[in-house]
Amino acid sequence: MSSDAQPDDHPDLDALQTPPDSAAAVFGDREEVAVGYWRILATDGIDHGLMGPREVPRLWDRHILNCAVIGELIEKDERVFDVGSGAGLPGLPLAIARPDLSITLIEPLLRRSTFLERAVESLGLENVTVVRGRAEEKAVRAAVGLADVVTSRAVAPLERLAKWSAPLVRASGRMIAIKGSSAAEEIERDRAVVGRSGISELRVVTCGEILETPTTVVVGTKAERSRTKSSRRR
Repeated sequence: MSSDAQPDDHPDLDALQTPPDSAAAVFGDREEVAVGYWRILATDGIDHGLMGPREVPRLWDRHILNCAVIGELIEKDERVFDVGSGAGLPGLPLAIARPDLSITLIEPLLRRSTFLERAVESLGLENVTVVRGRAEEKAVRAAVGLADVVTSRAVAPLERLAKWSAPLVRASGRMIAIKGSSAAEEIERDRAVVGRSGISELRVVTCGEILETPTTVVVGTKAERSRTKSSRRR
């Protein structure tokens, strides 16, 4: 890479990497780890095509903090799978903010999974595992087992997302999908199809009220098999 190309590809990182005040509340004494992840996204993330240079000034608010705050919806010591993890969103910010969680990043593309493995090693995240593959593949399901929570961000419409996520969620576990302003519309449109996958009680939840723009998610609960069978008998 030529020195002439660097300023366009990597903006003035020293001026941009300083986290907003809300980061201290979200990450606590692990704020410096979050800064390290910010820098990875702002450099390697751009080089790998996972982030555009124009996203760098918005990494904290739009990506890192926006994802980390879903930890408000996850209980202590739970097992979390992040499907279609991409650049590690929301899995890596969540892992930094919540070291008590056991997090598996599921990503099908080689260059992205390689990026994730390097990021995990660089950040020293002992609570994170990277699995290359698609969430819907039997081999992946057999390898990872079941989670208390399956997360996602900008992966697919709710209909498809539930089909991929539901088999990975234990009975009474949750699917937590970061969505935008269309969350309620997606629920109304896809509720019946999502229900057939075993995910019910769909609802829109807002978290991260300390952020300038709180995060909107769709939360669904995996039906317990015993209840499902008993209801069919009736």
